[in-house]
Amino acid sequence: MTSPDLELARGYNACGRIVKSRARNFWYGLRLTPEPKRSALYAIYAWMREADDIADEAGSTLEARRLRLDGFRARTHRVFLGDVDSDPWWRAFGDTVQRYDLVQTPFDAMLDGQDADLSWTTCPDRSVLERFCWQVASTVGLICVRIWGHDEGPEVDRMAIDRGKAFQLTNIIRDLREDRQRGRTYLPADEIEAAGLDVDGLLAWRDPARCSDFVRSQVAHAEAYFRASAGLDAHLNVECRATSWAMTQIYHELLQRIDRDPSRIVRERVGLGSIRKMTIAWQARRLARGVAS
Repeated sequence: MTSPDLELARGYNACGRIVKSRARNFWYGLRLTPEPKRSALYAIYAWMREADDIADEAGSTLEARRLRLDGFRARTHRVFLGDVDSDPWWRAFGDTVQRYDLVQTPFDAMLDGQDADLSWTTCPDRSVLERFCWQVASTVGLICVRIWGHDEGPEVDRMAIDRGKAFQLTNIIRDLREDRQRGRTYLPADEIEAAGLDVDGLLAWRDPARCSDFVRSQVAHAEAYFRASAGLDAHLNVECRATSWAMTQIYHELLQRIDRDPSRIVRERVGLGSIRKMTIAWQARRLARGVAS
């Protein structure tokens, strides 16, 4: 018979493999977190990855995906009720929930966002986009700061929410072309129209000056959230600041690259190479050592 401790270790190892294989940007930051918080973040990522995969499952009907998402929500609720799941990574997720006294609300909000994404085609205005970013990204920020630990500053949750929005808006701008291929556009339709554009014209880059101005206007919204959340790291437990700094640096550099050449979003997937990400991780470690000393 396998011991409970060994089963739990296998669960956390499974979560780590998911992060390493699927988290293109988060991997470089999350691994800077010391144990056991690192494994806890891996478990959270594994849960969110599964929810996202259900919503994006290719070849599956809307009804089938919604049914699976409902089942996933019910399984999550059982974990918060203390029901130990037999699946390895679910066991790790349950241990993380209990160990860090996580609350169910942000997880339900995340699933509400995934449910909305099932039938998403266009975004009418910024209020709808802001709500979606809160659901699928700000919730992540709130969960992460709970695991990292922080002081009692009243602005911590607000800054975590803003940081999540900064990340998600960066993703949305970068992924315009790929999302359109999946039948989805997340940029506000009223702002696209007000700029004298349509999505197809933007993707074709038919009016370079107008297109560049519009993309930079979207970058400005994300930049505002990066600025609003700039003080977050100082409130976090010292040993976890490197992780937050590294992930923020990676996403902010993505946004800055788009700002320098907006047309890149229709030509390629804008990204940072592995060497640059490793350099950022190295810088984060140096900063962490400097703070600790």
